[in-house]
Amino acid sequence: MTLSVDDSAGGSSAPPTGVSLCVPTSPHARAKRQIATLMEEVETLKQDKAIKHRKTTYYISQGRAIRRMVVLYSPIEDLVAENDRRCEDTDSDSSTEQDHLQRGYIELTKSLPWIHEKLATLDHEESEEMLRKLKRGADSARGDDTGTLKDLVASWVNIQCSPIPLVRTDDKHHRGFVNDAIRAGIRDRTTSFIVSENSWPIFMYENYEADAKNLECGLMKSKLLIMGFKAIFTSPSSANEVDGDGDGADIIENCRRARRRSDQAKVKTCVASIIGMRKVTPRAIAYVACQIRFALSNITSWRTVDGDFDYQIFWNNIVDFFEDPPGPAARSRMNQLLEWWTRKVFGRNHRQDLTPDVVSKMSVSALASQRQQMEDAIFDSD
Repeated sequence: MTLSVDDSAGGSSAPPTGVSLCVPTSPHARAKRQIATLMEEVETLKQDKAIKHRKTTYYISQGRAIRRMVVLYSPIEDLVAENDRRCEDTDSDSSTEQDHLQRGYIELTKSLPWIHEKLATLDHEESEEMLRKLKRGADSARGDDTGTLKDLVASWVNIQCSPIPLVRTDDKHHRGFVNDAIRAGIRDRTTSFIVSENSWPIFMYENYEADAKNLECGLMKSKLLIMGFKAIFTSPSSANEVDGDGDGADIIENCRRARRRSDQAKVKTCVASIIGMRKVTPRAIAYVACQIRFALSNITSWRTVDGDFDYQIFWNNIVDFFEDPPGPAARSRMNQLLEWWTRKVFGRNHRQDLTPDVVSKMSVSALASQRQQMEDAIFDSD
């Protein structure tokens, strides 16, 4: 049907129902526009997918620090829930377990400074998705470290203890209490029958000896513990450099220089550098101690309880040893112990002590001040 101008009075009338008002165009032109629209939609979908992939990769990567630096077993959701509880109910008392969770949340915000604000801006589903990805990264890192120490710890025991027969690096079934050398390392010092988290394993003591009259002496200073820490946080090869009192070079700075020097060779960045660790922390020590205890055992899959031994309580005991001392004297000893650990692991580095006040008294700043004073004196004389 064609449209015609209405000659009747009153001007043009509304078009009949069902009549198309399209202006004919080229089929080729329409196809090109449709293709362009579809390509824009495809490009938008690609960008959305790329953004989602980057977020997933970022969260998984960030999550790799959580088991190592924050909490070994507690779910991240429990840390967030405990902080929310305290914000809503400021007057209620807290249990020891709740205190552990809250301290864990504080450490979480230190390791991942962005997470507190992020949780406030995301909706519930987005928050859950983010926490799932963080957990994925956290558990993946823990699994990687378990695999790394499985072979290394067996080799170190063979070198340091020379057991007969040697501990097999590829088989955990002959570890634990079926092996004399390993049994000596994880045994309970106070009774011959029960090995639990209530006793400090001998492998955590300096020279693998404990003084029953001073159980703090030498605790957390064993060679095996330091080697395990360095294998995880710096590199497996650096684990062999544990002698001396931390008078070696700065490992992280050496890592940076090696990356700058390598034009073609790819240099792997150590874990400590990736997560921004410049000092050894109590929770990192507790993490390594649990990993070594597991490597010494004959269980083949990661779990919370191994017979009478509860890893979560063991981890809490180590963290409390550092973070909850009975008084200022014990706290001072813990600070000195952590400083010793930092020297042993990272070498000597005092850049963290270069506060603005200290820098202002050093020769570069002093010279700048003297030159300015000379300029002022000349100006005043003129």
